[in-house]
Amino acid sequence: MTATTGGPSLPQERRVVTTIPGPKSRELQARRTAAVAAGVGSVLPVFTTRAGGGVIEDVDGNSLIDFGSGIAVTSVGSSAEAVVRRASAQLAEFTHSCFMVTPYEGYVEVCEKLAELTPGDHAKKSALFNSGAEAVENAVKIARAYTRRQAVVVFDHGYHGRTNLTMALTAKNMPYKHSFGPFAPEVYRVPVAYPYRWLTGPEHCAEEASAQAIDMISKQIGAENVAAIVIEPLLGEGGFIEPAKGFLPRIAEFAKANGIVFVADEIQSGFCRTGQWFACEDEGIVPDLITTAKGIAGGLPLSAVTGRAEIMDAAHSGGLGGTYGGNPVACAAALGAIETMRELDLNARARRIEEVMKPRLLALREKYEVIGDVRGRGAMLAIELVRPGSKEPAPDTTAALAKACHAEGLLVLTTGTYGNVMRFLPPLVIGEELLNEGLDILDGAFAGL
Repeated sequence: MTATTGGPSLPQERRVVTTIPGPKSRELQARRTAAVAAGVGSVLPVFTTRAGGGVIEDVDGNSLIDFGSGIAVTSVGSSAEAVVRRASAQLAEFTHSCFMVTPYEGYVEVCEKLAELTPGDHAKKSALFNSGAEAVENAVKIARAYTRRQAVVVFDHGYHGRTNLTMALTAKNMPYKHSFGPFAPEVYRVPVAYPYRWLTGPEHCAEEASAQAIDMISKQIGAENVAAIVIEPLLGEGGFIEPAKGFLPRIAEFAKANGIVFVADEIQSGFCRTGQWFACEDEGIVPDLITTAKGIAGGLPLSAVTGRAEIMDAAHSGGLGGTYGGNPVACAAALGAIETMRELDLNARARRIEEVMKPRLLALREKYEVIGDVRGRGAMLAIELVRPGSKEPAPDTTAALAKACHAEGLLVLTTGTYGNVMRFLPPLVIGEELLNEGLDILDGAFAGL
C-alpha cells in the first residue's frame, strides 16, 4: 500500500522541527483569538500550509502524521490529483449559477453516480446540499412529506448535526446542544445496541436493544405516527459504536412493516471509510434514504440525500434546494473523488488499514489496562479508555493521551458521549510506514501516561 500525495512535492514523512504548536502557529493563534468567535474550537492549533497523502504540513515546517482526515473528509487525501484537476477545470469555466436557476451537468452526474453506488437496485433519485446537517434535515423533510407523519425516531449516542432540528436529533449535550435550545419537537430517542456497555453482555445486546427500541416506539409514540427512523450504521461522534450484529436488520424490518422511512446516516461512515462503499452494506441493509457528506468530495462542501425515487419525489417542486447546494466546483470535486476511489480501490485500502491497525490496537489493549475496548471497521477504528479495573469512562486520560500524540507529530481525534474514545480516521491513501509510525507514537504515549 503506497501513498498518493497528489504531487511529488510533499514528502510522506513525519517531521518535528519545533514545539507543537510552533512559534508561527502561536502567532496566528493570537490573531485567531482576536478575530474568530470563541465558539469555534480546534483540536490542535497548528496552522496548515499543505496537506496530502498521510501528512499535514504546518506554517513552522512541521509535518504531522494525519490520523483524522479532517474528520473523515479527505479520504482520498487532501490534494488528490483527480479532485484538483476536475475542480480546477470547473473553476475556470464558472463558479456558480445556482442549480435552481440554470442547472448544469455536474449536479446531474453526481446524482447518477449516487444512484449507482448506494445500496439497492431500485429506482433512485438524489438532492444535493452543502453539509451533513443539511442532508439529514432534508431527509426528515422528505420522509414527512412522503408519509404525512411527523414523529422522528433517533438513538442513544447518535450525532446528526448542529442545526436546530439536527441538534434535537443528536444525543450528546456538550458541546453540541448546551444552551442552544429550545429544540425542534416530535423527536424521540430509543436505545442503541452498544455491545461494550450493554448491561447483560454483548451476546444479548442486539436482541434486547432492538426489542426495547421497538417496544418504546410502539407504546410511547405509535408506529403509525413515525415518519422516519434515522440511524448511523456505525455511530460516529457517539464513540464509533458498531451496533451489535442483528440490531440494524431488526430495526429496518420494523420500519418496513410499519411504513416508516428508514434513513441511514452515512455522513461519516460512507464512501469507502469502512471497507465498503457504505457501512450499512455490512449486514445487507438497503435504506429507503441515505445521507452522505464528508468523504463525498475530497474536501469541498457537498452533501446529498439519495433514496427511493417515489420517496424523493414526495416533496413539492421548489421544496428542496438552497443557493449553494450542489455547487458546480464541489460537484466536479466529487466526481474526482469517486474516480480516485475506484481507480485506487479505496475499499481495499480501508480493509488493509484495518489489517495493519487493528491487531496492533488489540495488542495495546493487552498491554495497557486503561483500554477497555477496540472496535470499528476499515479505516474507522477506535479505542475506548476506562479507569483500570472498571468500565468507568476516563476522559482525562483520553485528553492527555491525545496531547502526548500531538506533541510527537501525530494528529489524533477524541470523541464519544463520555469523551473517552480515541478515534482513528487516516486518509485511505496513507502509506503503511506512516501508519506503523503513528501506532509506535501511540504506544509511546500510553507508556508515558
